[in-house]
Amino acid sequence: MSQVAQAAPHRERLWDAVVAGDEYAGVAVVQEALTAGLDAEAVLLDVIAPVQEKVGEEWAADRIGVAVEHAATAVNERVVAAVAHRAAGGADRAPRGRVTVGCVDGEWHAFPSRLVAEVLRLRGWRVDYLGGQTPTPHLIAHLHHTDPQAVLLSGSLPTRLPAAHTAITACQAVGVPVLAGGRAFGRDGEHARALGADAWAPDARGAADVLARGLPRPAPAAVRQVVDDLPHLADQEYTLVVHSRGQLVKQTLVDLEDRFPAVRSYSDVQRERTAEDVAHIVDFLACALYVDDPEVFSAFLTWTAGILEARGVPARSLSAGLDLLAARLHDFPRASRLLDEGSRALAARPGDLAAGPGTRV
Repeated sequence: MSQVAQAAPHRERLWDAVVAGDEYAGVAVVQEALTAGLDAEAVLLDVIAPVQEKVGEEWAADRIGVAVEHAATAVNERVVAAVAHRAAGGADRAPRGRVTVGCVDGEWHAFPSRLVAEVLRLRGWRVDYLGGQTPTPHLIAHLHHTDPQAVLLSGSLPTRLPAAHTAITACQAVGVPVLAGGRAFGRDGEHARALGADAWAPDARGAADVLARGLPRPAPAAVRQVVDDLPHLADQEYTLVVHSRGQLVKQTLVDLEDRFPAVRSYSDVQRERTAEDVAHIVDFLACALYVDDPEVFSAFLTWTAGILEARGVPARSLSAGLDLLAARLHDFPRASRLLDEGSRALAARPGDLAAGPGTRV
């Protein structure tokens, strides 16, 4: 029986443990999997990783709450540590070199990068794992101190791509190549390539394979300007939208009250959540402007519509917000195009998206 097939029953038992918040049961599951013959890499990637992905899917579908999602993630983190500690004595210790693994500044989804770090350790690399939200200046200071063969930069949120771009160019400026990974960089790594990363990998095994083949060191040079990689930014639309973010959110809330008087009766909590939703829309619009990719914005909108509907909030409220933002940004050609395409993506979804307010935007 293959390792993947062997992993299935252990996944089911680990799922039961993490949703119950039972760390001890979770550790027992993976210990038994290792004893049964699964290697540590298979336990990490074919047992634990799918369970963690299911945690996110179940939260999105509103089948588990935020507290359960947080508790399950905390249990899985402890389970990963248990596997790593047990495997430490038997891992391949052939010297391969030193690498740094961390998340883009502002990226708090650190679990994928932790899996990458542990897989690389199993394959014989010395890994400096920096965790989530690694500020770029501190990352560069670390590189000066350790001189690794590569930086593995993880990002799950597309809104962190501008920060990822800064980190990539800064690492390369001190002569360290960057291997990018995570959903933020696109299904096929298209955003990693656009931002100038030296390589991209879809998962932990892919990252290990890329490192095994070797990454040439870039010649140390001055940090590139963003327009060198992304010439479309010369139109300044991204910069202007980012700088006016607060005003756009505030004015959109005012416009919502004018268009839909019922919004004026929102509670403080409803108003706060509506403001958060509008801010997310502006953030993803800015990100799509940065990488010049309508799919970044449209995918966020359709995902958000699904999240809202799972929680009983009419997804048509998103369309109202887009219309109001479009009126405010009518002098921005690329932003207007993105908003139009986003509206079409929402309209193409099943369900009623006719104009009208929901309980929040």
